[in-house]
Amino acid sequence: MSKKGRPKDMSDIEWLVALEEIRQLKARRDRYVDAGDLEAYEALHAPDHQSHHAHTTTDHSAVQWNSAAEMIEGLRKIKSERGDSRSCHHSYDAEIIFDTRTKARGVWAMTAGGVHRKEDGSEGWGITFGYYYETYERRDGEWVFTQRRWHRYFAMGSDGVVFPTQPVKGPDAFVQE
Repeated sequence: MSKKGRPKDMSDIEWLVALEEIRQLKARRDRYVDAGDLEAYEALHAPDHQSHHAHTTTDHSAVQWNSAAEMIEGLRKIKSERGDSRSCHHSYDAEIIFDTRTKARGVWAMTAGGVHRKEDGSEGWGITFGYYYETYERRDGEWVFTQRRWHRYFAMGSDGVVFPTQPVKGPDAFVQE
């Protein structure tokens, strides 16, 4: 492995193209989830994709999904629980490391904002800051997500502030908790 985060047998052009393909994959992921296009969203993930999302539910518990289909069903459930809501996800400052020519991992800083209608009919809002820890594989000529762990660092909104419960991950970013 070179100091640039890529295998030594990967040329500069191959590396740059793969980086851009993964960036485009991530951009589509954020846009599709905000648009509610779950069919297009699912197509970005390997069937055996695994997701761990800390503090995703209304009671702030963690969610684990063990396939892309299970993830889509979980997202449909969360969306139906939240009713009339809109979100806007932004991912940036990517750190992408290639373990092989066809396998990579990335850490993305993220901000997500959302508005929703509360049970009493009033309007609520929230802004979340955190990190995505992801793995990708090139399958059938396309990069797909194979694993994602979302870590909310802190959030604020109409119901107050959510303080960090865990530190930002360092070199142990891909270790499951």
